[in-house]
Amino acid sequence: MYEFFDEDLDQLELAQGALLLNKAVNPETQDHWAEQELIRLFNEAEFALVNEQGEQQKFESFLRLFFHEWGFSGDKDAYFSSENAFIDKVLERRKGIPVSLGAIFLFLARKFGFPVEGVSFPTQFLIKVNWFEQAPVYINPFNGEYVGVQTLSAWLIGHDGPLAKLKSEHLESADNPMVIGKWLALLKSALLREERYTLALKCTDLALTFVPDDPYEIRDRGFIYQQLDCHQVAASDYQYFIDQCPDDPASELLKSQVNAMNETSVIVH
Repeated sequence: MYEFFDEDLDQLELAQGALLLNKAVNPETQDHWAEQELIRLFNEAEFALVNEQGEQQKFESFLRLFFHEWGFSGDKDAYFSSENAFIDKVLERRKGIPVSLGAIFLFLARKFGFPVEGVSFPTQFLIKVNWFEQAPVYINPFNGEYVGVQTLSAWLIGHDGPLAKLKSEHLESADNPMVIGKWLALLKSALLREERYTLALKCTDLALTFVPDDPYEIRDRGFIYQQLDCHQVAASDYQYFIDQCPDDPASELLKSQVNAMNETSVIVH
């Protein structure tokens, strides 16, 4: 777990940072295999594209190779599965979500020297391509298709409401720590949905190293401890949230939870 924080995430490719995150959450992550698979895919792509002329033509061929010949695609059947947030599983299944597919695409594209960056758009992760003296273009890593300003505006309105306006800051390049932080929250949600509480607890512990006093993260940790039958610890976490966020609607519900757990603790002892 500690190796994850010893690394400078901005000095790594996003896929490498994600692998560190995956390993910190689940020690069974096949990180070494995933690293070798990424290199294998690059070598295969390099051979496939050796005769391509011109950087942009080469990029278009790589785009087709990644999404059509290799078959990387968004997981439409089980979008919220935790497998879609583990890089080794995405490489194995060739299915994922925008951020995991985008991280793999970025890793390979940058090894070719293509001018690509990640964008943490409000609705999903995007790939930005910055050709010299051209306006940036954007790719949806869920399906490998280009998306224009009108589509992005429609996505934003669907996310934030009819008054939402597309702004330049929505399309700024994302730094790795910010993306990894969102990835961690996404992974925790997936693991909670699957009732894999021990791994979800690792996600919460990692998040709390970034923001040690975050009451919402501590509330989530309390819920996980409650599912693991660690009621006294859960009650302590819930009480912290209640004290810090007394006006939050969840506090009233948690008060009854804390009372019930305290009463159970008294009966047992």
